[in-house]
Amino acid sequence: MTAPFSFRLLATDGMARRGEITTPHGTVATPAFMPVGTQATVKAMYPEQVRELGADVVLGNTYHLMLRPGAERIARLGGLHKFMNWNHTILTDSGGFQVMSLAQLRKLTEEGVTFQSHVDGSRHVMSPERSVEIQQLLGSDIQMQLDECIALPAPREDVERAMRLSLRWAERSRAKFEDMGGPGRGQALYGIVQGGDVPDLRVASAQALGEMPFEGYSVGGLAVGEPQDVMLKMLEVTTPAMPVDKPRYLMGVGTPEDILESVARGIDQFDCVMPTRAGRHGLAYTRYGKVNLKNARHAEDHRPLDEAADCPAARDYSRAYLHHLVKAGEGLAAMLLTWTNLAYYQTLMREMRGAIKEGRFEDFRARTREDWARGDIAPL
Repeated sequence: MTAPFSFRLLATDGMARRGEITTPHGTVATPAFMPVGTQATVKAMYPEQVRELGADVVLGNTYHLMLRPGAERIARLGGLHKFMNWNHTILTDSGGFQVMSLAQLRKLTEEGVTFQSHVDGSRHVMSPERSVEIQQLLGSDIQMQLDECIALPAPREDVERAMRLSLRWAERSRAKFEDMGGPGRGQALYGIVQGGDVPDLRVASAQALGEMPFEGYSVGGLAVGEPQDVMLKMLEVTTPAMPVDKPRYLMGVGTPEDILESVARGIDQFDCVMPTRAGRHGLAYTRYGKVNLKNARHAEDHRPLDEAADCPAARDYSRAYLHHLVKAGEGLAAMLLTWTNLAYYQTLMREMRGAIKEGRFEDFRARTREDWARGDIAPL
């Protein structure tokens, strides 16, 4: 029997938590940022680079992989780890968010969602059971229940309907996961807290899910249109209602500031396309905030993005050169800036883990915010 999925809480500092997740494919140090490998690849990066930056886990997308190349095909080829040459932990989302946001002519019922593929127009049914089945075919270590994620703002009655449906789908997802032997393979299934921007619905969802035997719990339905202060307020009311001894994952978030403030409110895991997408569009994240390499002021700037960085992309290439690559539309621009951004995100996570361990998280938080506020100043 494979060693079971486990989570250890190693230290706390206020609400901030440092922990360790164990899966069949390795250990994940938390707080953790999970680079997004939507279609079995982190765009513009080699898997070896992603690992060398400190990533213990990457995310794959159930919706996209079921459509292309197909979960059954990936299973025949040995599973997602082998397929994408990543022998470390993989988390797959349920596909629900993409069904709601990308699919055409979708129809939602108690049973699930019937939709047309945005790729070729083919028709599919995504139910809680089918979502788990696909994730089992992929062979991911951490899997997600199917839920309904609605855009905010929304009327309370719509938020509550989606939250209640997601709870019913959570029970069905868990039953299918156990029927397929997920726990016996050391895999995990996370429940997803919904409730929009309504505090009492968030708490009710978290409490109901906490009574179900999930290996971890996620906060979904945030960063979908609401202001940052609303997102943070929802975390402040939600995380205290979540189990202390299980990992907490905030889905689809976010900027470095979002992540720093969410760790301060008790979150352990994050994923977001932002660092990779920004890199492909000429935007770099650094210790001193964002740098837009499209701006003409960089055209003759010989400085690197960060001369003290461990990442060669941030340390060894001039801003003038990066500006040139971006303006010329060269593929190397996306590669170097994605590398830079993922390196910064992993550095931020590593430094937060160290600060929590040493009981100085609030000092670290304040200094980091001061550095961002200082900004990126061009030389005179």
